[in-house]
Parts: sequence; C-alpha cells; structure tokens
Amino acid sequence: MKALCLSGSPRKDSNTESYLQVAAETLRSNRIETDLVTVVDKVVNPCRACYECWYKESRECQQDGDDFHELFERMVEADAILVGSPVHYSAVHPTIWNLLVRASFPGIRDHPHSGPRLFDRKVGGPITVARRAGQNFALAQLLLWFNLNNFIVPGSMYWNVGTARSIGDAARDEEGIEIVRQFAENVAWLLKKTVP
Repeated sequence: MKALCLSGSPRKDSNTESYLQVAAETLRSNRIETDLVTVVDKVVNPCRACYECWYKESRECQQDGDDFHELFERMVEADAILVGSPVHYSAVHPTIWNLLVRASFPGIRDHPHSGPRLFDRKVGGPITVARRAGQNFALAQLLLWFNLNNFIVPGSMYWNVGTARSIGDAARDEEGIEIVRQFAENVAWLLKKTVP
C-alpha cells in the first residue's frame, strides 16, 4: 500500500507541509509506505483544455515543459492521495490546483482500450490551512475534486482545516494536529480494508 501526500504550498517548511508531516507519520506508523511531495520547486502549467488526453488511448496530458508528468505518475501509482493547500483568497494555491485539474482530464474518463478511470476508489482527502478564515471554501473545492474523481474520502473528528500563518504556527495548533492525525488513521484503516 502506498500513500502520497501532496503539499500545495509555495513556501519551504510551510505550515501545510507540517500538517502533512503529521499525516505521513501517522500513515507510516500504520505500515503504509508514504511519500510527502511539495510543489515548492515544481512548475505545473494550467490545463489548456485541448482535450488531447481525453481522446488519446494513452490518456496522457500532451503538454510538456513542466513537472506535471512526474507528479501525475506518482498520483496514479498511489493507493491513497492526501492533498494539503494553503488558502489564498478562499481558494487552493494555483500550482496544486493546476496539477489536480490536469490530472482529472485523463483520470476521469473510461477508455475502451486502456481500462477504467485512473483514480477509481482510491482513498484520499484534503487538508486546508489559513490564518483565520477561508479554509472551508478551499476544503470544499478540494472535496469536489476528490468526489469527481471517484475517491473514497474518510472523515475525521472535525473538518480537515488548520489554523496557521507564520512558519511554525502549525506546531501550536493542537486541535488541527489531532484532526489531521485522526483523518490519517481513518485513511490507513480504509486502505487496509480496500487494498488487497
């Protein structure tokens, strides 16, 4: 079983990454192989809506020149995907959103020759982080993405939101850490029930 934690923050050592570290440690303690990948040094251009990936049997994005393909491959290989994002103007950060939108186009279509949808019944869910407000809008944005891609999304003891502004604030958000830890425990439990 493999889990992928994607940090959508543009900052190194960000609060978003800190919450995802809690999730990753929890998954690893449940014997789930887990990678944490940040988009800090990645470039992911927006989808051009060319529909080439929709019609190609390979279901691959035809856009080159950025880091999308490497990240997409890791998403397809994973049994679980957790996406964390800071909140910018009540929305997720553009780089992680570009990745998710471009992953959806080849991911959501059944193809007669290349099989079922790429993310069907993977386990996953979002974590959003903001200074004061906006987490719920960004959380809903990500939940809609997980729902569209036919993920199984477990809950937690509250919504998966963290309260933090300056680097290091996440470590002081005891409730947020506990929410993320419970969410990751539920991801691990569900993976053990669904992945052979």
